Amino acid sequence: MNTIKENNSLSHRQHLLLNRDHKKAAKAAQLVYVSDKQPGIKRWKKGKGFTYTYKNKPLKDKLQLERIRRLAIPPSWSDVWICHSPAGHIQATGLDLNKRKQYRYHAKWNSLRGETKFHRLYEFGKSLPKIRQKIKKDMAGTELTDNKVLATAINLMEKTYIRVGNNEYEKLYGSYGLTTLKDKHVKIGGNTIQFTFPGKKGVEQHVSVSSKKLANAIKQCRDVPGKTLFQFYTPGEKHRAIDSGMVNHYIKEAAGQDFSAKDFRTWAGTLQALKCLGPLENMPDEKLLKKNMLGVIDTVSARLGNTRAICKKYYIHPCLFRLYEEGKLQDYMKKRGKKNTQQGDFSPSEHLLLHILKECS
Repeated sequence: MNTIKENNSLSHRQHLLLNRDHKKAAKAAQLVYVSDKQPGIKRWKKGKGFTYTYKNKPLKDKLQLERIRRLAIPPSWSDVWICHSPAGHIQATGLDLNKRKQYRYHAKWNSLRGETKFHRLYEFGKSLPKIRQKIKKDMAGTELTDNKVLATAINLMEKTYIRVGNNEYEKLYGSYGLTTLKDKHVKIGGNTIQFTFPGKKGVEQHVSVSSKKLANAIKQCRDVPGKTLFQFYTPGEKHRAIDSGMVNHYIKEAAGQDFSAKDFRTWAGTLQALKCLGPLENMPDEKLLKKNMLGVIDTVSARLGNTRAICKKYYIHPCLFRLYEEGKLQDYMKKRGKKNTQQGDFSPSEHLLLHILKECS
């Protein structure tokens, strides 16, 4: 448990403990647990670029400067702190355009957290009924409160897989996500809602969903003055847009655990992969097996708007492909066939996924 190489042998429980204890997690990744309260490198604006100081002295070390360059800290960040040690689990922090703190983590830390994320997926799946019940309750409200608008946005995100988005990406790149969508990006006809907007890397997104409750709620949001779609009224009758931090806080409060919009996308990606794998031939030859798996990844990446590599690494639980390669996935599918009905807040596919994740944990 002392090195990143041993992480694959960690138990489900150990991964969950590392998720809660960042100091132990940093040690497991062979990193140093740090804080931006410690002395660090500061960034200063100079002409069209930046200069750096450490303990009030100019930083001239070429290796340090190259490491900072590779961190790709956004030029728009202010109050930038950079870890002096290349082994710090946090490599940099800063404030974005909305004065929210943002982080740049060490690659090893991201790798460990990525593995831990899949072990969180079973816990997230179990929490979905609680989250959905709160969403249903808040969407039923008549007043356009923050909770109603947040519930509406998260309901849309779950149905369409739209990224949560942030104001910085909108201002820097002209790309949009859930929280930065504008009224002009949506068209509503009856119960059908259509979105057209430039997403990440400027790729045009076309998203459609049919839901009477969601259509009515989005119409109500669109009636609020201003260009931004998802706005709510404060107690003083002023209107304010939601942001990604508010979305993640709502999810965390609803679940009673530290989950976020990214967990929704991981659940969605893994669920979509399961649906694609289900009808495929059991135990094909190696060539067809690889072709089938790539086809599944491509389908999921198209739905999520990610590249093939990112999708496989971060949004499809590896146990699904392992079961498929071992010819065991069909056994789970056959068991589901006997219970192919809605079970509480779970669809048949979700119930099967939860069962598989429990077995794999």
